Amino acid sequence: MQSLIEYLVKALVDEPDQVTITEVPQEEATTYEVRVAPGDLGKVIGKQGRIANALRTVVKSVAMKNKRKVYVEIIA
Repeated sequence: MQSLIEYLVKALVDEPDQVTITEVPQEEATTYEVRVAPGDLGKVIGKQGRIANALRTVVKSVAMKNKRKVYVEIIA
C-alpha cells in the first residue's frame, strides 16, 4: 500500500526525492502520513482537494480488498 501511495505522489510533484510516507498502524485502521516539499503541497491537494480525494479513493479501494481501513494525511 505504501509503495502505491509513493508512486502516485511522486508522479505529481516537482521534487520527488522529498516525498516521504510514514505508516502509522492503529488498532482498526492504518494511517499513511504523506510529507512533501512545501512548494508541492498544492499539487498533491489540487483544486478544492480533488487530487487528494482521488488519491484517498484509490487507496481505500485497494484497502477494501484486504478488509482494512486506511486513511491518508497530506503534510507539508
